[in-house]
Amino acid sequence: MDNALKPASKSFVDSTPLLKHPEALQERAEKSGYLFFRNVLDKDRLLEVRKLILEILNSRGLVSQYHPVDEGIADYDQVNKLPSEAVVGYGVPMDLYQEVQKLEAFHALAHQPALLELFAVLFGEAALPHPRNIARLMLPHESVKTTPPHQDFIHIQGTPATWTAWFPLGDCSKELGGLAILEGSHQEGVLHVTQHQGGAGGLEAILCELDLEWAEGDYQLGDVIVFHSCTVHKAQPNRMGNKIRLSCDFRYQPLSQPIDQGSLQPHGGRGLYTWEELYEGWQDKSIQYYWERHGMTLSEWNETVRWQKDKIC
Repeated sequence: MDNALKPASKSFVDSTPLLKHPEALQERAEKSGYLFFRNVLDKDRLLEVRKLILEILNSRGLVSQYHPVDEGIADYDQVNKLPSEAVVGYGVPMDLYQEVQKLEAFHALAHQPALLELFAVLFGEAALPHPRNIARLMLPHESVKTTPPHQDFIHIQGTPATWTAWFPLGDCSKELGGLAILEGSHQEGVLHVTQHQGGAGGLEAILCELDLEWAEGDYQLGDVIVFHSCTVHKAQPNRMGNKIRLSCDFRYQPLSQPIDQGSLQPHGGRGLYTWEELYEGWQDKSIQYYWERHGMTLSEWNETVRWQKDKIC
């Protein structure tokens, strides 16, 4: 089975000017399945979270002592002492990831006015941020594999109208390994998948017979890319040696649409930690259990959606 498409040949189109033109923004979203925005997020808040995460990594001896911590240079030898199974998916061992999940400043990023307003324009109604916020702490471990082409919908379900917002916590060139988007792939619906050993999610979308192009670009601090739950996307490999890539995956949906119960749970918790544990010491009550104020409709999980696999090309 050949799952390769033609190399990326398109650059991201900046949709920032369309924020003042809802119909044009929605038309582009429907056609492309993604929207890229330049310099719309609060850089100071992003740098604050970057600093907090790097301090956690540094406390475990995973950051080089020969560079300033804020440069995000890993101690390669210490990183590669971590067991390989500890770095697949989250990028770090679970106990370290839990420390990141406890950061109020990290979760508060999902409630930035710029993101809420962006999605309100896109949806034509108020947006609900999913509380299951994801941090990617991609260390240069020899066992780490890049996340393969995949769709988010099979992992989250709920409404297909859910969109993901991905942004780096620092400048992220193509060489450091940002996201690439298969433009227009959301129009193909839910694709068949095959197993993938390594990378987040463990499933790879089967892309044969799709005459579509990859889009990619360099991300600067403050940029964000958003994409439909059925848009195929993948991570680019890190070609910058010991440089650590920090990024966030946050998901949003129209407030009126149903949501899966799993999207209301902490990311990576799997029953190991609860919202009560994560919220300990938080100051802002408005971003705690906020979804309960909206009386969300819960959807049923459909396991057959997740396992449409092994289609023969």
